[in-house]
Amino acid sequence: MKIAIIAGSNRKNATSTHLSAYLARQIERNRFQATLFDLHEKQLPFFSPDEYGTTHPQVVALKQTVLDADAVILATPEYHGSISGVLKNALDFLSQEHFEGKPVLSVSSAGGAVGVSSLQQLQAIVRNLHGINAPEWLSIGGAQRRWFETATPDEYEVGHEIGDRIHRVLDHFLALTAQIRKPKA
Repeated sequence: MKIAIIAGSNRKNATSTHLSAYLARQIERNRFQATLFDLHEKQLPFFSPDEYGTTHPQVVALKQTVLDADAVILATPEYHGSISGVLKNALDFLSQEHFEGKPVLSVSSAGGAVGVSSLQQLQAIVRNLHGINAPEWLSIGGAQRRWFETATPDEYEVGHEIGDRIHRVLDHFLALTAQIRKPKA
C-alpha cells in the first residue's frame, strides 16, 4: 500500500514537516510505502482555474503522487486558526479524481495546545473531494512540538505520551487503509 504525505508548510524547519517525516518512517516500518511531498522543497505556482491543467513539473508530480496513493496524510501548521496557504493552494490543484474513496488522515502542528480548527477545515475539504476522513486526527502543540523542533528525523525520541498517541492514530489509519483499499479478489 502506498501512502502520500503532503507536508503543507512553507517553512524550512517546520514541526509539521518534521512530524510528517517521522510518520513516513513509521509507515515504512509497518511495511507500507510512504512518499513525502514537502511543499517547502517542491514549491507550486499559485493556483488559477484558468491554468488547472498546468504542466508545471511540481504540480504534475503532486497530482501523480496523490493519484498513485492508496491513502493520504495532510499535514499543516495552524496559522490564525486555519490551514496553511501553501497546503490550500496545493489542494486546489487536486480533484475528486485524486481523493475519491481514499482514507485521509489530517495532522496539524500548532503554537498553542492543539490545532483543532485546521483539522476541522481539512476534514471539510476532504469531504468535498470525496475522500474518507479517518475517524481520528493528530495534532501536536505546546511542549509536544519540542520533540520535533530540534532533532533530525532519524534522531526523534518522542515523549511517551505523544509517541503513544502518534502510534495509536497511525496504526488505526493504516488498518483503515488496509481494510478499504485491500486488493479485490
